[in-house]
Amino acid sequence: MDSSQQADYYPPSAFYFKVIFGGPKETADTSFQEVSGIASEIEVETVVEGGENRFVHQLPKGVKHPNLELKRGIAPMTSPLVKWCKAIMENDFIKPVELKPVRVFLMNEDKKPIRGWLFNSAFPVKWEFESFNSTKNEVAIEKIVLRYTFSTRIV
Repeated sequence: MDSSQQADYYPPSAFYFKVIFGGPKETADTSFQEVSGIASEIEVETVVEGGENRFVHQLPKGVKHPNLELKRGIAPMTSPLVKWCKAIMENDFIKPVELKPVRVFLMNEDKKPIRGWLFNSAFPVKWEFESFNSTKNEVAIEKIVLRYTFSTRIV
């Protein structure tokens, strides 16, 4: 970023984002309240050098990724995401688990993606409903946790 771009740069807002579930029929879902777990971390291996007691070596071992978590108000049974979760969670693995690419985009005010991530070969590993409470007037929330092979920054 050159100095002319830095002068008018303002960090983007985190509330306008879009989630797209890939596959033969791509479906966009912008109704999520929260997306978390977009991270990468390098695992290190500790190696003690024989005869040298002043320090230990920290060697890179591999990259690990946390689960991707999506939160939203409970969706109808006709939702493609609900159907996908239901097919995996409630069919006793009679059919193979359907893996899908999932893309998350942070959008600007012109509805254009300014950051994007691809989560390859994702599948749901947890489908949770937050507690119901008769003393509160809140939307019922479902949380869907996805595991994936790797992630890539695409925008």
